[in-house]
Amino acid sequence: MRISAARMTGRHRERHRTDRIGWLRAAVLGANDGIVSTGSLVVGVAAANAPHADVVLAAVAGLVAGAMSMAAGEYVSVHSQADAEKADLERERKELQTDAVGERNELMAIYMRRGLDQPLARQVADQLMAHDALGAHARDELGISETLTPRPIQAALASAASFAVGAALPLMVTALSPDRLLMLLVPATSLVFLALLGGIAARAGGAAVGVGALRVTFWGALAMALTAAVGTLFGATP
Repeated sequence: MRISAARMTGRHRERHRTDRIGWLRAAVLGANDGIVSTGSLVVGVAAANAPHADVVLAAVAGLVAGAMSMAAGEYVSVHSQADAEKADLERERKELQTDAVGERNELMAIYMRRGLDQPLARQVADQLMAHDALGAHARDELGISETLTPRPIQAALASAASFAVGAALPLMVTALSPDRLLMLLVPATSLVFLALLGGIAARAGGAAVGVGALRVTFWGALAMALTAAVGTLFGATP
């Protein structure tokens, strides 16, 4: 039975969720942090009997500070990962120049541990080394792949933007809510937003939607409860 060349050259394309890991992690973390931190901040300040204008101001300040903090934190963190991978690749490049045979044997041993017999493992190692020796070692020895390549600027921008979007939700509710309903509407809507975010993130990542929604909602409720307790304990008496 013959397989057409067209079929062998890539008409069958698969879409995998691993290519979403970089931006999805940063976006979900940013939005989640924006909702939780700003909602908790509002609840804590409101529980301390602060005036409505002060509560709104605190939420705005929290949005700006949080977005910048997320951007800086993600950039430094992901850039550190990129630097470590760059150093590993440079070391591997030098080892390939000074001991190509030893590196070939190392690659062959990796394939043998994965189930190939020695002759086939040697053949695979030889062909991959001839095609792209550094790429083969980066992928199979170091675990570095193009899909998971760290992108510091992308992660920083995604985190800052998603934090701002997440923080804007409780901020908007705070600005529009009357004083007497603030302590009810902000936590309630924040938990709804968190549940939706957790469900969307779980669906995008291929996980159970209910579990994703529940776990972020739980931690968000805990954070707001604790900050409300702090605000009540140390707040001014009305």
